[in-house]
Parts: sequence; C-alpha cells; structure tokens
Amino acid sequence: MGFSSIMVGIDFDPSNNAPLRVASHLATQFDAKLIGVAAADLPWSFYAQEAPTLAVVDQLGADLAKGLADAERRFRSAATQPAPQIEWRSARATPTDYIAHQARAADLIIVGARRDGGLPDQFMGQIDPGDLVMRAGRPVIVVPPEAEYLDLKCAVIAWKDTREARRAVIDSLPLIQKAKDVIIAEVIEDESQREGAHGRLHDVVRWLGRHGIAAAARVFDFPEGEDPVGKLWDYGADIVVAGGYGHSRLREWIFGGFTDSFLKRSARCVFLAH
Repeated sequence: MGFSSIMVGIDFDPSNNAPLRVASHLATQFDAKLIGVAAADLPWSFYAQEAPTLAVVDQLGADLAKGLADAERRFRSAATQPAPQIEWRSARATPTDYIAHQARAADLIIVGARRDGGLPDQFMGQIDPGDLVMRAGRPVIVVPPEAEYLDLKCAVIAWKDTREARRAVIDSLPLIQKAKDVIIAEVIEDESQREGAHGRLHDVVRWLGRHGIAAAARVFDFPEGEDPVGKLWDYGADIVVAGGYGHSRLREWIFGGFTDSFLKRSARCVFLAH
C-alpha cells in the first residue's frame, strides 16, 4: 500500500516552501507522481468597486500571471523526481476551489498552514487548508512553515470515535506503516470515560496490528485550561493523524476545536481527513 500520486498546493508567498520540501520528500519515499498546483484570482471586493480602467485590469492580470509563473519555477526547482514523475497545473481561479477540483488526480494533498487566522486573500493565491479538508474528498497534510521534511519516527493518532477519525486512520496507513513508533491517543474529560476509551483504543490497536502496525494506546485527561494539541506533541510526534471537523466547521469556528487548533497552532505536520 502506498501513495501513487501526491499533489502539493503552492501559494504566492516565496518564503513558504515548506509544503514543497515535504511533498518532494514524500514523493521520493513512495516513488509517487508529484503534481504541483497553483491558482489565483481577483477578490470579489475588486469587482464590487467602481469599474476599473483597462490599464488596471491589464496590470492585475499581468501580476497574476507572474505570480503563477513564479510558483511553477519554485515547484520545479524543489522537485527531485524525474521529469515524467512531475506535473504542473495552474489556472486563474479561486485557489481552494481549484485544488479541490484537481484533487481527483491525487491520493494525497499537501498544503501549507495559515497562521493569520483570517479569510484567504484570493489575489495572493493563498489556500484555506480547513476549507480544503472539508471539500477535497482526499486526505490533506498541513505543513507548518518551519518544517524541513517529514520525519516518520513517531506518528500519533488523535482518536475520537467518529467517522472522520476512522477515515483518517485508514487513509494514513501508508504513512504510519513507515513510522518507527505509532501511538493512538484519546482525550477524556473525566475518569468515568477512561474504561470506555481503553476499550475503543484496544479495538483500533488490534485493527492496526492486522495491518502490520504495532501501536501503543494512551488515554489522557483534558483538564480545563490545558491545550490538548500541545499534549499530543508531548509524545514526540513527528506527525499527528486526526479526523477533520468531526463537528461542523461553523461550530468549531465559534467554540473552538481540535481541527482549528491543529491548523493554527501546530508546530509539526498534521494529517487530516474528513
């Protein structure tokens, strides 16, 4: 089992090449085709303003074309695969929309994390990872800016008994089969939940064992005020595997949740599936 094609989404920020590094590294490990994707368009607010002059429209169009060409150069420079294993796709379109549609060509998508927490600036070609997780129909690895490559010494599965978590575990099998250590962890709110959590994790550990993966189960409390995401990193994880948006995205945006915490605060790579 492996990934035969890996897609990497590239934004217009030349300082954020972390997704490119991780995608190229993984494509080499899995002998996979590497597909680079970029898109950009003018924000709707531009069209809502007073009709721009032809010169302004031409200049903005030239800027977009330049940005896409630069993204392609960065992609081809970072890729270490032979030419037949590399493909480039780009368009004048909303970035997240475009990548979600192109996802049909890939087993796995890799994008960069967003730290500002605001809405994506479509003109700058930025990708919204949370929106992509919801819409792509493919697993997504979200890469923080500081990542050099994806070390697979330790993988932590953030377990919650939901369809999203079950989907994430089966989608991530090619990755966690390469990890030296695999830990499956469940957060509980009080001691009354501990026995049930151990039973659930025991099932998953045995299921992973049938796929040749030796995993250790961990149950930990989540006292009020603590950061459960930070607790997962205490296990020494190089990557965390989790179901994305077990609650609606609106509820997570209002009340907070694991997925948004992973997207905004994680210092390491996160594998998400919805």
